[in-house]
Amino acid sequence: MIFSDKVVAITGAAGGIGQALCRYFAEEGATIAALDKSEEVESFAADLTKTGRKAAPYVVDVGDRAAVEKSLAAITRDLGSVDILVNNAGFSQHHIFARTDPASWQHEVNGNLNGAYYCAHAVLPGMQAKGGGSIIAIGSVNGLSALGDPAYSAAKAGMISLTRSLAIEYGRYGIRANAVLPGTVRTPLWKRRAASEPEVLAKLVRWYPLGRIVEPEDVARAVGFLASDAASAITGVALPVDCGLMAGNIVMARELTLEDF
Repeated sequence: MIFSDKVVAITGAAGGIGQALCRYFAEEGATIAALDKSEEVESFAADLTKTGRKAAPYVVDVGDRAAVEKSLAAITRDLGSVDILVNNAGFSQHHIFARTDPASWQHEVNGNLNGAYYCAHAVLPGMQAKGGGSIIAIGSVNGLSALGDPAYSAAKAGMISLTRSLAIEYGRYGIRANAVLPGTVRTPLWKRRAASEPEVLAKLVRWYPLGRIVEPEDVARAVGFLASDAASAITGVALPVDCGLMAGNIVMARELTLEDF
């Protein structure tokens, strides 16, 4: 129970990765503040508490600065100040630049990047007061390479920069900041797409050296490590959790050099 005395705030808690994160930290004894703009977070948190875990839901759009401040104040009042913040909330609705108008660009950057800033800004005073804390951003390999979804990708690249800024500025207070960058994750979104397009995952797997895509639990375990004392000397990193996608172009490598391997 390495997190038994910790309050862990997780945004995007009702989604596939968010639920895996909540379950992971709850099973390790943490008290979970589950934040999501969907009211589904309430039933999810209720299900967690039925299993003996400690969790409280907060319905909030992280892109709304005032709402974030209100929710974080409520968390501090209800559960105590946040020890670990996982900025997991994210979305993409426009997959190519030609179909990304200024309004959609602003909306996606606000929800993905500004929301992470608002949450970090809200928890930092409490972390400073208690002399430590951990802020972990769930970014994406899209923040490292052009893989479509331009507004989302730009926001995820911004999250890496934000993480590094937090690391160098707040390390003196014992606050660590790191980012986890997943590749394709087997979330309900991808499961729904696969139901209507059965070959899509087979196409994707070709690009992953491990021969599979990422499971939500893979992301949760990486976040758990970075949040734990086992990573006490690690801050400012952007860790791909991507089944090898960013190691290189495996499809090209196979065609050019590895056909007979």
